[in-house]
Amino acid sequence: MSAAVPENEFEERRDALLTHECGIALVRLLKPLSYYQEKYGTPLWGFTKLFLLMEKQHNRGQDGAGVSCVKLDVPAGEPFMFRERCVKGNPLDKIFKTLLGQYNERVAAGTIHPEFADTVKRNFDFGGESLMGHLRYGTSGGYNLSSCHPFFRRSPWPTRNLALCGNFNLTNTTELNQSLTSMGQHPIYATDTQAILEKIGFFLDEEHEDIYRFLRTRNLAGEELSRRISEDLDVARVLTRASEKWDGGYTLCGQIGNGDAFVARDPSGIRPAFYFQNDEVVAFASERAPLMTVFDLAVDQVQEVAPGHVVVMKRRGTVNSVQFKAPLPRASCSFERIYFSRGNDLDIYRERQALGGGLATQVIKSIGHDWANTVFSFIPNTAEVAYYGLMSALRTRRRDEVKAAILKASAAGELDEALLDELILRNWPRGEKVVSKDIKIRTFIGQEGMRNQLASHVYDITYGSVKPGDNLVCVDDSIVRGTTLRKSILRILTRLNPRKIVIVSTAPQIRYPDCYGIDMSELGKFVAFEAAVALLKERGQGALLNEVHELCREEVARGGEVNHVRKIYEPFTPEEISAKIVERVWPKGVEWKGEIEIIFQTIENLHAAVPAHTGDWYFTGKYPTPGGYRVVNQAYLNYFKQAEGRSY
Repeated sequence: MSAAVPENEFEERRDALLTHECGIALVRLLKPLSYYQEKYGTPLWGFTKLFLLMEKQHNRGQDGAGVSCVKLDVPAGEPFMFRERCVKGNPLDKIFKTLLGQYNERVAAGTIHPEFADTVKRNFDFGGESLMGHLRYGTSGGYNLSSCHPFFRRSPWPTRNLALCGNFNLTNTTELNQSLTSMGQHPIYATDTQAILEKIGFFLDEEHEDIYRFLRTRNLAGEELSRRISEDLDVARVLTRASEKWDGGYTLCGQIGNGDAFVARDPSGIRPAFYFQNDEVVAFASERAPLMTVFDLAVDQVQEVAPGHVVVMKRRGTVNSVQFKAPLPRASCSFERIYFSRGNDLDIYRERQALGGGLATQVIKSIGHDWANTVFSFIPNTAEVAYYGLMSALRTRRRDEVKAAILKASAAGELDEALLDELILRNWPRGEKVVSKDIKIRTFIGQEGMRNQLASHVYDITYGSVKPGDNLVCVDDSIVRGTTLRKSILRILTRLNPRKIVIVSTAPQIRYPDCYGIDMSELGKFVAFEAAVALLKERGQGALLNEVHELCREEVARGGEVNHVRKIYEPFTPEEISAKIVERVWPKGVEWKGEIEIIFQTIENLHAAVPAHTGDWYFTGKYPTPGGYRVVNQAYLNYFKQAEGRSY
């Protein structure tokens, strides 16, 4: 992808500390399989759509993939829920290759006749009406199969079977697991996924039991009893009860064994979720563009799952959006728009252009209006669209300058061909492909020193694209740790011998932890935080570090909602911190006499470019839930005592 994360960017982005934006997909067929065979020529129409939705979201995770299927109206004694997961390289390809291999083998053996959909349903595990998929970008819980979604909770009662996957992080997993223990459960895994699974499962059991006890008094036969339980099951009520104490950002997808399915979104709208519905299918994805591409849709045909709502698909085919939690002030994640989501969504494309354009004033000031001796470029690949936005804004500004100069010269009678050549032909913003991704460094190299040496060669430059003495401006999407700048980018850019290097980040300085999806919870790994601490010590204000420690300790103890880490940054301007960041990312051993500057997006320009996604806590320290404040203060306590690991 050009504006999201291609496969060979993932290793680099782990170094940059961004690790978690899982993808979800759900396809619920509203017609029998025979309908799709007759209309589209294949009974695997839904199965194919699921694969395409997942493939179009591969930017959201390649640490693992999983799919599940629920079949409707399966005779007693036969399985009705199925799952396939993989954590090997290219997991999505492996899963679908395996499943299609099984299908083709059974076609060849004569047990499946594609023209007869009933043979597909009987003999192919994923020949069902409800299909769900997950792409994993791991944060915690390891990278083994047991950490890979969907998770299953099994029972001989269809309405008590649950398959669950999601894109989420909860800030209070410990508290939720303790609540499970207080119910008498014995949770095995201390992850938020397991906590959510068991919470929903507990109240699903309760809902089932309540309906069962009521219907038993009506002396219904077993088959009718099961049908009525399935019909009366209130999925929204289950979610309301289960989510009472959830604190975090989440999009959850679930399948129940009776054929019901649901997609739920957190009340702040932090994590994204979109869906499309017609009389054939209802389909969900983490991003809008994949739905548009896979189902050939216009923008207005795709809906957003409302914050605090769950879209429930009943076994009978009805689809309803129901509020299960009171919506909170909207705080949709701005990093989704800056970085994670695919850039082929029209709104995201325009927002990224605006993010680049918003940097024009700072860039022009940095180069001193020296258009003739400046080259503009970007650091692949996620900053490309923002680069186009910056170039467009620079050209507009240059046109304004040229127009004013022409009018002035014309009024003075000084306009001639030489002046026009100087104004228009020689001094125009010049873009070049200066940096390119060369290779993907393989992690099987065991020696750390060798890995670091190889990592410094991940990028390469286009020799001759910059003249000695030029300014070189490179746009990046974000700077978290500065590792890539230090180990690779700055080393190779200095080989071009520019007079000045300007690194331009479309995101503001990342100063605070995230805990709602993007797993960046260790303060000591943020280069902006490192810079602020270094400035405090240099200027004799180191005592503030102890003061903040005490304030954070007290705040965590009382469960308060004040971010005391903000005090670390208050003595300094953003420009002072940026200057100190330059010192910290400068690669050791590189002798170069030029100047370097790092420019960050302003908060004001961020909000102007991405007006509908106001979640900016990693930049401003203003969290949408109480758990965020607990996390930021705990993160500082962990930093102070030099303890590594998540702060939630």
